[in-house]
Amino acid sequence: MARTVRQSKIIEIINKQEVETQGELVKALKDAGFNVTQATISRDIKELCLFKIAGETKKYKYAFVDSEDKNLNSKTNEIYRNVVLSIHQVLNQVVVRVLKGTAEAVAGVAERMSIATVLGIIAGSDTVLIITDGETAASEVADRLQDLLNNNN
Repeated sequence: MARTVRQSKIIEIINKQEVETQGELVKALKDAGFNVTQATISRDIKELCLFKIAGETKKYKYAFVDSEDKNLNSKTNEIYRNVVLSIHQVLNQVVVRVLKGTAEAVAGVAERMSIATVLGIIAGSDTVLIITDGETAASEVADRLQDLLNNNN
C-alpha cells in the first residue's frame, strides 16, 4: 500500500514540476511527508518506467507514460527512435548508444521485450549494455532492437 501511494505521489510531483535528478525527487517526496531513500526512488523509477525528456527550465526532467494509455507502445517506440544513436554487437553483448540522460528509458524498452537469453541490462547516462548468454543471442537482440529502431515491429 505504501509503495502504491508513494508511486502515485511521484507521478503527481513530476506532472506538476520539473524534476531532473533522483535527489530532487527524494527531497520533493520528503517535503510531502514521505521518508524515502535514493535507492527506493531508483526502484520506483524503474517500476514506473519513468524516462527523461528535455525540460523547459531544466536540462532534463522525469516523464511518465500512463500504462493504461492505448498508445503506450507507439509512444514508447517513438521515444526510443528519437534517442537511440547506434546499436552494436560485441561478442555476447549489445552496446546501445543513446542521447545523454535517456539510457534508463531505453533499458526499460529492452527489458519489456522479455528476451530469455538476456542475462542483464546496465544503463549509464548515454549507453546501455545488454549482456546475453552467447553471440547468437546478442545478434538476435541487436536485430530486434534495430527492427524497433526502424519501426519494423
